[in-house]
Amino acid sequence: MSESLNTSSMPDDAVSAFISLITKVATQGDRQEYLEHFKVHFSHANGTTPIRSSSTSWAESDLVAEMQESADNPPLFLEAFYDACEAIRRWPGDLFAPDAEIINGVCRQHGVGYELRPPKLVLRDPNATVVAVPERPETLADRSRELLTNSLGRSEELLEAGRGREAVQETLWLLETVSTAFKGIETGSGTIEGKYFNRIVGELRQIAPGTTLDRALEWASAVHGYLSSPTGGAVRHGVDLREGLELSENEARLFCNLVRSFLSYLLAEYERLALDQ
Repeated sequence: MSESLNTSSMPDDAVSAFISLITKVATQGDRQEYLEHFKVHFSHANGTTPIRSSSTSWAESDLVAEMQESADNPPLFLEAFYDACEAIRRWPGDLFAPDAEIINGVCRQHGVGYELRPPKLVLRDPNATVVAVPERPETLADRSRELLTNSLGRSEELLEAGRGREAVQETLWLLETVSTAFKGIETGSGTIEGKYFNRIVGELRQIAPGTTLDRALEWASAVHGYLSSPTGGAVRHGVDLREGLELSENEARLFCNLVRSFLSYLLAEYERLALDQ
C-alpha cells in the first residue's frame, strides 16, 4: 500500500515538530530574537506585517499562531522555515540551523507530500493531487502587500546586521510609497489628488476628522517628520553635525515597528475605502 501524503495542509504533528526545531535553534542565543526572526518569515508567508512581541512568551505564542496559519499552504510554510534557517546560517558564529535534509526528514516522518531540493520544492509523489486555489485578479492592495513584504524583509535583515539607520530608511520609503495607493480614491468631500506623502495624508485627514484614521495619520506624519529631520532620525536628509543625534539600535527597532504598524493599518483602510468606490 502506498504511503498517504498530505499536500493540502501541514499536519499538526508536523507543525509541532518544526516548532521543536526552532526551540532548539533558539538555545544558541537570545531566545526572543530567534523567535522574532522566525516569526518575521512566517508573517511574510501569511502576507501580514510582522510586529515585535512585548516579551519572549508572547513572541512564542505569536510565532505558533503564524505557523499554524501558514500550515494551510505547505509550500509557503516550508519556504518560510527554510529561508529563516538559511538566514541564520549566514549569521556570524557558525550557528546551527536545520538544513534541507533535516527538513525533509520531518516531512517524511509526518507524511508531508513535499521535499526540498534547493532551490526547488517538489512533490514527493508525482501522482499526488494538489488542492488548487482559485485565482482572482490582482488588486492594488495585493501589489502593495507584495511590495511591503519584500521591503520589510529587507528592513529586518538590515536590523539583524546592525544597520539600523538603513532599516528605518527602508520602512520610511515604504510608508511614502504605500501612501500613494490612496491617489484617486473618491471620498465624500472629493478625490484624493495628492502625489506625495504629506499632501495625501492631509487630504485623508480631512475626510475623517476626529476618527482613528485621523489620529493614526497624525501620528504617522509626526514620525515621518521626525525621521526626515536632520536633528531627528536624520534618515533622509543627513545628520545635523551640531545638533543631530545618532540613532541607536533600540531606537531603530522602535521606529521600524511603529512604521510597520502604520503600514498594516493604512492598507486595511485603503481596502475599506476602495470597497466603497
